[in-house]
Amino acid sequence: MNNSEISKVFADIASLLQAKGDSPFKIRAYQRAADAAANLSYDLSSIADDEEKLGDIPGFGDAIVSKVQELVKTGRLEYFDNLKGEFPPGVLLLMNVHGIGPKMALRAATDLGIETIDDLVASIESGAFGKLPRVGEKTAQNILRHLKVRIGQGERVPIGIALPAAERVMAELTERCPGIRNLTYAGSLRRGRETIGDIDLVCTADTPAEVTAAFVDLPAVRDVIGHGDTKASVVVEGGLQVDLRVVDEQSFAATLLYFTGSQRHSIRLRERAQKMGLSLNEYGLTNVKTDKLEQFPTEEAVYKRLGLAFIPPEMREDSGEVEAAQHDQVPPVIDTAQIRGDLHSHTDWSDGKATLEEMVDTARKLGREYLAITDHSPSATVANGLSVERLVEHNKAVQKLDAGLDDIQLLLGTEMDILPDGSLDYPDDVLSELDVVLGSIHSAMEQDGATMTARIIKAMQNPHLDIIAHLTTRLIMRGRAPVDMDVDAVFEAAVKTGAILEINASPHRLDLKDTHVRRARDMGVIFAISTDAHRPGEFGNMRYGVTTARRGWCEGWRVINALPFEDLKELLSAPKGERYAMMQRRA
Repeated sequence: MNNSEISKVFADIASLLQAKGDSPFKIRAYQRAADAAANLSYDLSSIADDEEKLGDIPGFGDAIVSKVQELVKTGRLEYFDNLKGEFPPGVLLLMNVHGIGPKMALRAATDLGIETIDDLVASIESGAFGKLPRVGEKTAQNILRHLKVRIGQGERVPIGIALPAAERVMAELTERCPGIRNLTYAGSLRRGRETIGDIDLVCTADTPAEVTAAFVDLPAVRDVIGHGDTKASVVVEGGLQVDLRVVDEQSFAATLLYFTGSQRHSIRLRERAQKMGLSLNEYGLTNVKTDKLEQFPTEEAVYKRLGLAFIPPEMREDSGEVEAAQHDQVPPVIDTAQIRGDLHSHTDWSDGKATLEEMVDTARKLGREYLAITDHSPSATVANGLSVERLVEHNKAVQKLDAGLDDIQLLLGTEMDILPDGSLDYPDDVLSELDVVLGSIHSAMEQDGATMTARIIKAMQNPHLDIIAHLTTRLIMRGRAPVDMDVDAVFEAAVKTGAILEINASPHRLDLKDTHVRRARDMGVIFAISTDAHRPGEFGNMRYGVTTARRGWCEGWRVINALPFEDLKELLSAPKGERYAMMQRRA
């Protein structure tokens, strides 16, 4: 079992104990163990035989250590199996649906016999689910709305699961085959789509058969679908299909281009090649008349041969990129190396899982030039939001730590609730003391579109609100639908008021999503790409936010945390109405 699977077992145990009404301390112990397992930088299986090392992991007491060892050794946990046996079959599935808590799940499974998603949909549509105690038809319909998002995702896996899985397979394969070259992922994963069907790997090697033999024998492999001398397909832990192709050096660039896609982008390239008397395939470009094959050292060379500027993989979706490349108008999209700081992070002052010092130390080690500490405001009670008095103490702690640092600058901040009427959770005199103010929707998410739009625009008009964080509130991995709003009206208001829109890099959110980034960019919006990190390991999620920005054609000059610190301070100190012009001068 890998860490994510172990984490899910402990999270499911905590949920079942909650439904059972067990001790809060016991429930919290399993929740802490689930969090710890999910955020380790190494595999638990690598230290499973060492009880002392396991016991050193925060949240891992003797009982958790023994259960981890049982899971790693056998792939199951007797305690979990017995606990599940105390409940109707559908309880765990129901608890993983957004909007359904443990007690509602238990009642639905017991009274309505719900065991599958189809059962749940049918019970809502028939009205039976809404008649359960303390549910009601409005709640039932909201659950159905979120459920449709999950159903629409189908068997695809979020990029936050797929990319680490691909990297683990690549690391294992590289370790077993030191002679492997150019190993990289292609397909929708390389294009940075938020959900992935399966993983395509491409590489070169002098002995392809040895590489594919090692590939099908990797520890992560659970099933072998196909195995040949130059390609193989497997299913790895977690149920992901991974396909590997080993090609010769001369074909690599064309193969990578071909298997990156998208299908519509590839069709456009093939059509262009045909007009030039060429045929494009995974080996290169063939002259139709002479049957002579042209091969290329890089993807850039293939595009150049077709009379096009290079198109970054994330933009290859047939959304105007070929026309832009034809006229040498592909925008210089932002790159991870351009990111200088992070403007959204949490500590254990609110709902973060690490201390202020631990979060700052990790950001320093990652080379961040600055970090905004943006713990929650008081209305976020479930997130231990800060009262005005606690915010004052919080600011003092940040300033004290900042005074002793010379390689990173800390910014005083907050992630503040935008209240249902559009007012803000802190008064203006409190906000004026902060360096950066984020506003977020955390409540009354079921408001109608007109009300929600007006609510957000009203908040944007406050002179102290700098950034709207995770605008649509969606949660990809948890199947929570976005709130209803007129996004064009919001984007237009952002430009008028000087409000900055966040591209939240958490793989749970990716909010704004790529199509929203593209639309907002076309309307003139500027952005912040932030991790919303609640624990040190989540600072690494910045890459997902940058990928989303690239898919939305977002240039580096549009991103405020690509600014040097002094320029950022100047921007945030300027009146909101001047900020867009300040950024545009950098274009």
